Amino acid sequence: MALIPSIDLSAGRIVQLVQGERLAIETDDIDLWIDRFARYPLVQLIDLDAARGLGSNDGLVARILGALPCRVGGGIRTISRARALVDAGARDVIVGSALFTSGRPDPDAARSFADAVGRDRTIAAVDSRGGRIVVRGWRDSLDVPTAEAIRALDPLVGGFLYTHVDGEGLMQGIDLAAVAAARSAATGRMAAAGGITTLDEVRRLDAIGVDAVVGMALYTGRLQPWDP
Repeated sequence: MALIPSIDLSAGRIVQLVQGERLAIETDDIDLWIDRFARYPLVQLIDLDAARGLGSNDGLVARILGALPCRVGGGIRTISRARALVDAGARDVIVGSALFTSGRPDPDAARSFADAVGRDRTIAAVDSRGGRIVVRGWRDSLDVPTAEAIRALDPLVGGFLYTHVDGEGLMQGIDLAAVAAARSAATGRMAAAGGITTLDEVRRLDAIGVDAVVGMALYTGRLQPWDP
């Protein structure tokens, strides 16, 4: 089973948001969570401020990258930013809004990121609400079905982060059928996020070849950080 803990950053703190908006948890005890997540082979690190164009947490990102094996996302809109994160130690870079232009998937943009940092290190973020892609911190909806976006980008990237925005932060479980539909559109790696709460969900996702990205359930103790 593959469980990837998630660290979301805002204003120099680790946070957890409900539906990407309402603050539910915040802590500045960074070392506590570095220690708890140290046994995992991969951690997901997202700079929410950079994703929203509200600054960045570069110093904290660098600190965590120095302590944990991370893939990093949030506001990666340029090739130079992607390269800088890889140079700082990011295992992979997660690119979202920059892969969509004029409301459509942009294969040329995906190819540029893959050429710059390596296809295997380029993860496309496909954030889905109501079965359609949302971008720019989930604020803009595109008339693009999620599976269509995945199929368009699949030949050019090393994998996908599928976020089921409808359930993000609610701890009511992820829509496994929606994840399975996304998985069927991709040939490479896939991880899913959005309301995952139980180890049974993690196991069921693993059975269809999807890693589980878990945040809120770990920080609230619904899932213990030491669970495999």
